[in-house]
Amino acid sequence: QVQLVESGGGLVQAGGSLRLSCATSGRTFSSYAMGWFRQAPGKQREWVASIISDGSTNYADSVKGRFTISRDNAKNTVYLQMNSLKPEDTAVYYCAARLIITPQYSYWGQGTQVTVSS
Repeated sequence: QVQLVESGGGLVQAGGSLRLSCATSGRTFSSYAMGWFRQAPGKQREWVASIISDGSTNYADSVKGRFTISRDNAKNTVYLQMNSLKPEDTAVYYCAARLIITPQYSYWGQGTQVTVSS
């Protein structure tokens, strides 16, 4: 069982930055691929970025070049650095984990609100 706790959300003006953190429990953090997702009001949840244990990353086109996902395996934590924020980035951001050998994310955090004002 893996527990995920996000932090770092808040209100920021367009063009600003935020750094989200996701602290995880468990002793096998490096065995998990980690991802960030977001859900805006009235919209479906969408994938934002993901990272596997060797540090390889992938990003949605909408955030590529502005967001950076990283992980600290020693601290069992994954981060999402968000720069050049836009009002359309406003959403609840969720951290998720999956075993590297499985395609589905099995574990989810409670979410953290990010609001970008224009």
